[in-house]
Amino acid sequence: MVTEADATTGGADLQTLARVVGRVRANIERVIEGKPDVVNAALVVLLAEGHLLIEDVPGVGKTMLSKSLARSIDCSVRRIQFTPDLLPSDVTGVSVFNQNSREFEFRPGGVFANIVVGDEINRASPKTQSALLECMEERQVTVDNTTYQLEQPFMVIATQNPIEMEGTYALPEAQRDRFMARVSIGYPVEAAEIAMLTSHTGSNPLDDLEPVTDAAEVRKLIGIVGQVHVSEAVQRYAVAITSATRRSDELTLGASPRASLHLVRAAKAVAAMDGRDYVLPDDVLRLARPVLSHRLLPSVEAAMSGRSTGAILEAVLAGVPVPQP
Repeated sequence: MVTEADATTGGADLQTLARVVGRVRANIERVIEGKPDVVNAALVVLLAEGHLLIEDVPGVGKTMLSKSLARSIDCSVRRIQFTPDLLPSDVTGVSVFNQNSREFEFRPGGVFANIVVGDEINRASPKTQSALLECMEERQVTVDNTTYQLEQPFMVIATQNPIEMEGTYALPEAQRDRFMARVSIGYPVEAAEIAMLTSHTGSNPLDDLEPVTDAAEVRKLIGIVGQVHVSEAVQRYAVAITSATRRSDELTLGASPRASLHLVRAAKAVAAMDGRDYVLPDDVLRLARPVLSHRLLPSVEAAMSGRSTGAILEAVLAGVPVPQP
């Protein structure tokens, strides 16, 4: 039974979340202009304790988006430039022998931070990309039989170029499945691009970006999102969508149970950002595309007939009935 005091406390928490998210959003939009949907998706993934994959052609602001989100939060930030010669130890860390103490000392790699910016992640070899698997899922790193816990919050924001670009590797399925959502920034509209010429040519707007929140406050917001209610009907709807992708004849790889979990977590974050302490079926439906599309693989027949993954997913979503209130 929900008491009046509980409802008041929940409302105050949601107001706090809206206020902090508004500050972070405004800060990011000082750098990324005219892309509110992409900025909103990044904030949803942050509050849902997920990881974000930003895929697009070079020069549209993928790295600027990830850096502006990182700089808006007063926490530890590390950037890893993925290249073909990057080693797994450069990502996770390595044990080095200390001549003075005559013992091995662990030197942390680039993942030991609250926000890790992985630039052009698909330019590294699959061996190096696999170094991220444990830390992205379990929030820990194991080196030489010793496990090191990563500090919370922990978020990987990775950028990648389309696979058709020269010098890129396809991300392994296990790697893609660990990203909660994939977004594309796209080219800006003409007015936003002209405004960018004015604001970015004199100085780098990232240099003037100040943090508007910190890691402790983000942890509190994540806790607020965790309290958002998800009814059994909404849970069944999310599972029905992912199950439908597994049964589709046009897909050789459907959505995993992890995808169902990510879909519900993201829906809880969207509901909280909208000021609600409960999830609607529409929250799940609007997030199905960014959360599921990068996990699916079309069949050979579908690919040869020109059917894209997005079109197949749209057909799947149309075939799953939305629960009524």
